[in-house]
Amino acid sequence: MKRMTVFCGASSGTGSIYRDAAMAMGEALVNRKMDLVFGGGMVGLMGIVADAVLDGGGKVTGVIPTFLAKKEIAHEGLSELIVVDTMHTRKMKMHEISDAAIAMPGGYGTLDELFEMLTWSQLGVHRKPIGLFNVNGYFDHLIAFIDHMQQEDFIQADTRSLLVHDEDPDRLLEKMANYIPPALPAWLNNAGI
Repeated sequence: MKRMTVFCGASSGTGSIYRDAAMAMGEALVNRKMDLVFGGGMVGLMGIVADAVLDGGGKVTGVIPTFLAKKEIAHEGLSELIVVDTMHTRKMKMHEISDAAIAMPGGYGTLDELFEMLTWSQLGVHRKPIGLFNVNGYFDHLIAFIDHMQQEDFIQADTRSLLVHDEDPDRLLEKMANYIPPALPAWLNNAGI
């Protein structure tokens, strides 16, 4: 893994724990000599993780739609800023130029990005590692719900294994570095995908 997409909030959340975690993720990426790909904004956790990577001497590529460039205040100090037309184009571009993706605490947009990457992986569009940085138990309920989806037979164990998670950025990156994607389901292989 050389380039990591990080999905996270345009908000910093409550208290300093989320801001500290964003800085820790940026530092962990720098320590592993990984470039950052992110949503391109300078506000919230997005800006904090980007600044941490830049401060550590790392390369940061932002991808932002034109209509959000003002709202999320496009980060002008990046190694590269790519301006696109739509949110879907943003997600596709981030996926195309990275080797893996991590979701940190955020809102609807972060969850949309996370679940699109998971869906694409489930369908065999990509085989990249997908991680969940579970800061302060933020995603505990989501992880429990995904386990519930498996228990109720809406996803299989192989599908559940597409998402790795940890509360420590270094351990999460290590899990992702050692990730081996499950075999594609037979119905996908038979569909010629």
